[in-house]
Amino acid sequence: METSFNKFGLKQSLIEGLKKENIQSPTAIQQAAIPPALENKDIIGQSITGSGKTLAYLLPILQRVDAEKKEAQAIILAPTHELAMQIFGVITALSKNSGLPVRAASIIGRVRIDRQIEKLKEKPHIIVGSPGRILELIKMRKIGAHTVKTIVVDEADRLLDENNLSQVKDVIKTTLRDRQLMMFSATMNEGTINIAKTMMKEPEIIKIEEELMNPDIEHMYIEAEQRDKIEVLRKIVAAIKPEKAIVFLNKNEEIQEATLKLRFHHIKAYGIYGDASKEERKKALEDFRKGKLQLLIASDIASRGLDIKDVTHIFNLDLPESLKEYLHRAGRTGRTGNTGVTISIVNEKEAAMIKRIEKAYDIRIKAKRLYGGKLLDR
Repeated sequence: METSFNKFGLKQSLIEGLKKENIQSPTAIQQAAIPPALENKDIIGQSITGSGKTLAYLLPILQRVDAEKKEAQAIILAPTHELAMQIFGVITALSKNSGLPVRAASIIGRVRIDRQIEKLKEKPHIIVGSPGRILELIKMRKIGAHTVKTIVVDEADRLLDENNLSQVKDVIKTTLRDRQLMMFSATMNEGTINIAKTMMKEPEIIKIEEELMNPDIEHMYIEAEQRDKIEVLRKIVAAIKPEKAIVFLNKNEEIQEATLKLRFHHIKAYGIYGDASKEERKKALEDFRKGKLQLLIASDIASRGLDIKDVTHIFNLDLPESLKEYLHRAGRTGRTGNTGVTISIVNEKEAAMIKRIEKAYDIRIKAKRLYGGKLLDR
């Protein structure tokens, strides 16, 4: 029997707002996390990419926000501009569709701070952004952290690493001790969970077991010398003409090179890498979502948390460093009843890992070759 959002006691307006987005039934992580979140419990939640973690924490926040109070009531910390903007977009859409007068603001680094201070004068109820900039505005007394009742750390495994942990802790310390703290991520090792526990009050730990590989995804690989991989990708794109594809590399520094080479051949591609401005990255993601770009090129870290509909193909220009990341990458296609294709371009050393992936997920990854502008069985 299909579960309904009604069982959580959510406002009917929220449930109607979800229906307008064609969201009818809660996912596994939502079923497990929403009840304790509504009870103000601290939560550590782990579930794979695309499993609905954002709504698992947003619905309880929206349920409990007192819209009549002109004060910040929740802070959501995110590691990237793209993820912060995506979360902000979900809040905005759900508030509008539900008819709830909940205001949100996105506060991220590398943006003029004076504009953000102007936004904060509107007294948003929910603030989404990067720990560094939010902490800066709290210290400037532009964000009143003493009214914050909930803090969410999204992509917690990344925000609790050695580069971000101190800022996250500093943001949390500015709030009152009885505030709720929720941390969510697709992957969290024991070290990360132990760090999270030190900041929480008897947290509820929720781990949704890894799902099996989606049977609607077809898996292929093609062998190539490392130096020829981008050219092979170009030829595959010319042969199969993917509508909307994500290309994964392991190293951020190689993204720009791959993007420029593909653009040289008039392929509509954009790479998410550090040197691109916030405006450029935002426009690229919007264009990709609308189908104006054919390829989005990213690392696992840069693309973490991004939820893009109707991705037809995944290309691995590098095989991921862990088997779990292969599952996460492949899972970005073949969603909501659609079929998808994952194609890995592997060198001789990586070819051995193909067997490990097949065994781990009980799938067949077909060997292919390029011939006469077509992708054929090998």
